[in-house]
Amino acid sequence: MNLPNKLTVARVIAVPFFIVLYLKGFFAAALILFCLASLTDMLDGKVARARNLVTNFGKIMDPLADKILCYSAFCLMIGDRTMASWMLIVILTREFTIAGMRTVAASEGHVIAAAMSGKIKTVLQMFAIIFLILMQAVKGSSTLYSPVYMIAYTLLYASLVMTVYSGIEYVVKNIGVFKESN
Repeated sequence: MNLPNKLTVARVIAVPFFIVLYLKGFFAAALILFCLASLTDMLDGKVARARNLVTNFGKIMDPLADKILCYSAFCLMIGDRTMASWMLIVILTREFTIAGMRTVAASEGHVIAAAMSGKIKTVLQMFAIIFLILMQAVKGSSTLYSPVYMIAYTLLYASLVMTVYSGIEYVVKNIGVFKESN
């Protein structure tokens, strides 16, 4: 297994540890682990492209690892009411729609490549999560809480807008997948 794929697997392995830290209220440690795991997303792609180590495993597992990391965090945040459940429903609706389109396309021998808007969505989600966890970590500090709160929810809503936009973009650009499969 090459280095980029090891980084992707490490991101998945980090998730249960992140969950335990968050649930136990160790928000600073959860934040550090989430940041490190998020950095592996950027690093694995750069290394894979620079060293020509792009693999089918990486193409499938890298975005899946991102989703496992981010959506685990979102589930935790719904549990402690940091985030509204409808927000995750919007996110998952987009993900299942795109996954369905990719499955239909693959059955017809086509590949739907990741678009830049989807990558921006992921980065916004990761930054939103970082600030939402930071918000939990500084909850007792009135001097830090308010600005962190504002940044966290601005990023969260920006990620939701990009989620909807990128979902619409995928559907519009790839609607032919459904026409070809009839």
